[in-house]
Amino acid sequence: MSGTFGDRLRRARRRRFVGRAGEIELFGGVLEAGDGAPFSVLFLHGPGGVGKSALLAELAEEARRYGVAPVLVDARVVDPAPEALAQAAGPFEQAAGTGAGRRVVMIDTYELLAPLDDWMRETFLPSLPSDALVVIAGRDAPGPRWTADPGWRELLRVVSLRNLRPEDTLAYLRVEGVPDDLHEQVLAMTHGHPLALSLTVDMIVRQRREGRAVPDALAGAPDVVRALLGRVIDQVPSPRHARALQVCAHARFTTEELLRAMLDGDNGDGDGELFGWLRTLSFMEEGVHGIFPHDVARDILDADLRWRDPDGYAALHRRLRGHFVERVRQATGNRRDRRKHVADVLFLSRSHPVVSSYWQLTGLGRFFTDEVRPEDHAALLDLTRRTQGEEQARLAAYWLERRPDAFGAFRDTSGETFGYAAFLPLHEADEQDLAHDPAARAMWEYTARHGPARPGESVMAWRFFVDSEAHIRPSRAETLIRLWNGQEIITRGPRAWDIVAVPSDRDYWDPLLSHFDFHHATRYEIGGRPYEMYAHDWRRLSVEEWLDLTAERELGAAATPPTGTAPELVLSQPEFADAVRAALKDLHRPERLAGNPLMRSRLVRHRPGTLPELIAEAAETLRGEESLYRVIDRTFLRPASTQERAAEMLGLPFSTYRRHRNRAVERITAWLWQREIHGPSDDD
Repeated sequence: MSGTFGDRLRRARRRRFVGRAGEIELFGGVLEAGDGAPFSVLFLHGPGGVGKSALLAELAEEARRYGVAPVLVDARVVDPAPEALAQAAGPFEQAAGTGAGRRVVMIDTYELLAPLDDWMRETFLPSLPSDALVVIAGRDAPGPRWTADPGWRELLRVVSLRNLRPEDTLAYLRVEGVPDDLHEQVLAMTHGHPLALSLTVDMIVRQRREGRAVPDALAGAPDVVRALLGRVIDQVPSPRHARALQVCAHARFTTEELLRAMLDGDNGDGDGELFGWLRTLSFMEEGVHGIFPHDVARDILDADLRWRDPDGYAALHRRLRGHFVERVRQATGNRRDRRKHVADVLFLSRSHPVVSSYWQLTGLGRFFTDEVRPEDHAALLDLTRRTQGEEQARLAAYWLERRPDAFGAFRDTSGETFGYAAFLPLHEADEQDLAHDPAARAMWEYTARHGPARPGESVMAWRFFVDSEAHIRPSRAETLIRLWNGQEIITRGPRAWDIVAVPSDRDYWDPLLSHFDFHHATRYEIGGRPYEMYAHDWRRLSVEEWLDLTAERELGAAATPPTGTAPELVLSQPEFADAVRAALKDLHRPERLAGNPLMRSRLVRHRPGTLPELIAEAAETLRGEESLYRVIDRTFLRPASTQERAAEMLGLPFSTYRRHRNRAVERITAWLWQREIHGPSDDD
């Protein structure tokens, strides 16, 4: 075969080129159109490694196919000076061809010619022959002066290059001979980013040759991350800019407010400057809620920090999580803001090998949970009948009548409903409700056996979860019920139990619910169809402890069996009062106090300090009624030898003394009971 080594090199590259059919067709159409072409400058922009240079090479081959010899200018080897660029472009007679009669000039790495941008737009390009077609490729989109000019608005076509489509990515993997069983793994790792694909394929070849396993995430391939990092971002101006970039990579969206919170608000107005710098980066996009990096850029930056500085990565994760949890709690009057902040919290678990398999990150803005209206009832019941049977539909109709406020419909932006759920307050159900619904009865009886709710505590049950897309996993409905459940956990008040019921498939549900510390409780049937029930007792593992546990698991902490039912003692109010009276009597007898039921109660388990310290704190609340405090002080805190002696020391008739003592004990018991049920108050 005749030709040069360069010809062979171009053919090898073309064999491995996939995708970009739209851009190639657009370019070829302009060559065919001749003088009637709709534009004269094709401006391609996209982040480093997205394949701009490879596409230019392919467009050059396309030009040759039309009989045009393109002039190629690589800004990496050209000084950013007008005369240097004009010399590199060469005489335009050389760019003319015999086929299409057009002249084609291609300029790569245009971001390096930024100092010449005005000259390029106002002097160089207007001086070219009218039949010239110029293709510019760079990281940055054309500036506002391009689009503000009416002439350039007509002659300029701007194309933003993104990652390859999944089908093009798979075609590339087949060309490279990557085994089929690794295709989905590579797709997830690279998101179709061309340079990431190329480096990952090379890494796979090396790993397999050396008999080593292929990592399932970029975090496991630091050499690939290092190579990509150098292409995605050239230089970070300062450590503070680096920290801002790390925040942006880890959070779902970034705003100036978030940067202030994460960077301690240092440097005052500098947060605006940092935000402005982030917006200029070629891999950054803007949305309604803030800016965010392209997927592969996010993964690269996140993996780099996690590999370089595991402690710093963990600290950033915990800080972001705490910030978003607080935002959820503050957004009490705005459901949309609350949902957004819950999604921000759950987004932080996107890389977890278990959790990431159970929700659709990409569709969060295109579907939502909505209230159920009377006109929805028939459609929801029909969906229940089709997917879970007549008996389940009959019970759903009962609860729709009884507790319509407990239901939420899952809809897309067109208004189509694709599922629903119901979160029933079982502690408010009456005997008729439990007799009517065997599932609700099974849930209530389980909690009664393993730790009945006390006055003021809730038992909440995800009684219905109906999904028209149950054959798709993860489905949109699964994503929405996770968001709804997360919101309820973070914001709801005193609780005893949360119950989750799902159609039976333990192989699927166990890993997710175990991760979130819900233990498998029991199985029941409705209309002959099995359902699995999972449960969490919040008195055993409180919300704050649960948030800490799940945060550590997101960072890689080993999973342990769910908390389950067990030793924490759940006392009724009369039992609690008896235990308080006993604790007061034994306050200075540690061996007796150790066996007091309060030692196993939520009050003591979830509070810093010892039981005597808690009692002393409760006694301090009596300071407003000095006579009551003095009685408690001389009876229990600094006791006299006998109660008669205490009355004498206080100068009280014994009957008055006993009345004050009983009132004081009742007040202390009430204070402690409130903290047993509701946890510490803000004033504690």
